[in-house]
This record gives sequence, C-alpha cells and structure tokens, in this order.
Amino acid sequence: MNNAMKKILVTGCNGQLGKAIQKEYAPQPEVTLICTDIDTLDISNHAQVLEFVRENRPDVIMNCAAFTAVDACESDWDTAYRMNAIGPRNLAIAAAEVGAKLVHISTDYVFDGAGERPYTEFDSPAPQTAYGRTKLAGEQLVKQFAKRYFIIRTAWLYGDGNNFVRTMLRLADSHDTVRVVNDQFGTPTSAAELARLMHALEPTENYGVFHGTCEGSCSWADFAAEIFRLAGRDTKVEGISTEEYGSATKRPAYSVLDNYMLRLTMNERMADWQDALAQYLA
Repeated sequence: MNNAMKKILVTGCNGQLGKAIQKEYAPQPEVTLICTDIDTLDISNHAQVLEFVRENRPDVIMNCAAFTAVDACESDWDTAYRMNAIGPRNLAIAAAEVGAKLVHISTDYVFDGAGERPYTEFDSPAPQTAYGRTKLAGEQLVKQFAKRYFIIRTAWLYGDGNNFVRTMLRLADSHDTVRVVNDQFGTPTSAAELARLMHALEPTENYGVFHGTCEGSCSWADFAAEIFRLAGRDTKVEGISTEEYGSATKRPAYSVLDNYMLRLTMNERMADWQDALAQYLA
C-alpha cells in the first residue's frame, strides 16, 4: 500500500475517543481521516455501511461508535444490540469486502468482574450486564466477518467530553466532601493513550484481541482523590460501598485488565494511570 495516501474511516468521531484519534493523527498529512458520526453514518444500517465503505474505500476502519450508557442498555436491549453488535458486524463485513483493517473497541464489561487478579486476553468472558453481553456479541461478530482485525478492550475511559474526571472537578466546586465508591477496582485510561495504542497497532499485521488500559489500578475513590490532588483541590473523598451508592445495573467489582498481548507481541507499554491523568489535567 502506498503510504502517501492512507485513508482511515473513524466512526463515533464526536466521542471522547474519536476526538483523541483526530488529535493523534493531526501531525500526519499523509493520513486522511474520514470522520463520521451517527448523523453521517449509522453503523447499524447494513446497506448504508456497505455503500459508504465501497464509496470511500478506507484502508483502516476505527470503530469508536457504541452505546455505552450502561443503565440505558438494560432497558433498551434493541438499541444496545444494534449499536454494539450489529454495527461492528456491518463494519466487519464491509472491511472484508474492501480489504480494510478493522480496529474495534470493546470493554472490561465482557468479564464478570469477580476476579482477584488482572484479566488477560486468554481469560473467558462472562458478561453480567446488557452492555457487556452486547459488546461481547460485537467482538464475536467482528471475529466472524472481519479478515484483519484488532479488538481492543479498554476501561474507565476519559477524554474530551463528559467523564468521571470532569464530574469530580465540577462537584469539587460546590462540595467540601464527595462520596465515591471504594469497592470497585479498575484502571482509569486516557483517550489520548488509547488513541496512541490504536495508532501503534493499526499499521501492523499483529491481529487479534488486545487489552488496552493504562498501567496500574485503583478504586473509583482513589481515582477521585488523585484527581483532586493533581488539580490542587482540597475536596475530601469519603469512600462508600457499591450498595450504599445504589446503582440500577450491576457494576464489575474487579475489572482490572492486564495488557498481556501487548507486552508479549509488541513490547508496547501504556502510560501509568497517574501519569496519563496528570497529562490530561495539564
């Protein structure tokens, strides 16, 4: 392929990850990004996806579109399946037809969250929620129809948009103390770091399923405390249990991902979560 003209189709371009990808590739004039969102390309519409991909013939498709509202997925299974399973399937079929690579983003919610050590790519998924089940279905359909794919599972993502970091900073403006869950563990991951990983994987033939989160782990309460520390806020964090918080949908108690395949196959390392957070806040 002539590197002078690489075309990358980005779905969900207005989301946190979509914006991070645009920033990541901005310094590369030899890459043309075809940025779409639900208003220009509905990935759940099979005919529309095929037509769009045939017309634009991208070299790579990066799927950042998803229905990620965990509680809403429980009450609207159809939309969740359309966006999280049928959409990736459509992109996979279209990618295979034009010979494009597919980079598809998945989630820690494909696991049951009952583990006590970080999950590797070789651990068996056992999703407990509609969100997790539909995202796992998306992974399986990508494997079924795409010939060249990278599936990257990530977690606790924050970037340019509504996210936990911005919510905490907003609460700090009006509260001396914030109550945050302290019995759910995972890894805060910056969209900038995930976009960098996608950029590193995309030119390779190193296909398969990868975990892509920042390094290390913490509870949501630890995450909040670190946000306040780095932002120079005096706000205190009061740790509460998941039960006290009261959530409509089951949340994984432990969903730390081990970026095992990245280490084994690429010697690639994501930033530590505290360092990525400091960079984001700066």
